[in-house]
Amino acid sequence: MTRKRRTNDLATEDLSKLRGSLRADFLDFDDALSLFIKDGEMRNIREHTIRYYRNELTTFRRILEEQEITTTPGEITQAIIQENVILYLRDIKQLKITSINTRLRAIRAFFNFLYKNDYIPMNPVKNLSLVRDRKSVIATFSTKQLNDILSKPDLKTFTGVRDYTLMLLLLETGIRANELVGVNVNDINWDESTLLIRNTKGYKQRYVPVSPTMKEALRRYISIRGSIVDCNALFVTIDDTPLTKRQVQSRINGYGKEAQIDNVRCSPHTFRHTFAKLSVKNGAGIFELQQILGHTTFDMVRTYVNLFAEDVKEQHRKFSPLNTLKKRNYGK
Repeated sequence: MTRKRRTNDLATEDLSKLRGSLRADFLDFDDALSLFIKDGEMRNIREHTIRYYRNELTTFRRILEEQEITTTPGEITQAIIQENVILYLRDIKQLKITSINTRLRAIRAFFNFLYKNDYIPMNPVKNLSLVRDRKSVIATFSTKQLNDILSKPDLKTFTGVRDYTLMLLLLETGIRANELVGVNVNDINWDESTLLIRNTKGYKQRYVPVSPTMKEALRRYISIRGSIVDCNALFVTIDDTPLTKRQVQSRINGYGKEAQIDNVRCSPHTFRHTFAKLSVKNGAGIFELQQILGHTTFDMVRTYVNLFAEDVKEQHRKFSPLNTLKKRNYGK
């Protein structure tokens, strides 16, 4: 029996056996990316995160190729990333700091994986920090803007009732768009007045409370939607298919344009920020907010509290140093 000739190029599985090689050039970029993506898939990282890594790292390679810099992972240094990526994107391409940091997060995850698993001899991102940026003011809807955008869905149509209800739910709970489209009908606990959020950012399911007003809006929508359709998703299209994140974003953006809201981005995330603002103003504590919003740390929650706490403004009126000064009459 004639034995089939082996392929000279090593497969990804074979390359993984060369961990700790003394040669820094044995692993090219494509093979390294393939190993990184495969590891992410085995760890059950979300599909859109995998897509983010693939897109950002492919762009990273193209940036180096444009400048005729090596793309071999084992030969890339911290200086290359700083000069040929950070400075190049900031000064030549004039990208925003947030966009640069988005790319850097993927690059750091990539090289940390390669170094941790002995695919490269040195870690070029060991001491590499994100680019510092001034924190921008968090945009939220005003009461008038909320009333304006909520008045736009046509309640004589199924899509109008659906969109009105989902915007109410975004405002009521502060959940993310991805979490919203992952909600099923049976995730509503009517007796406990809670909603189970499954499709979370950190894979940790959580319950969020819903008010009697929200429960009534959901009951009305579900009575029109029908309790038995071809899918379990709470929010569906007129074809009874699950509403997608992109469709939710597009619908809200469209209503924002109809309402002529042009100084605030009309998106699910603006509803999330608005929920946080109104909750803080109504006395919500940092622990309650963290639980409802699903943040893994207190950092973002503290930002909300610092920005929107009314008691801070009220107290400042009382302790302002200017109150101790003797008032002068102008013109005398």
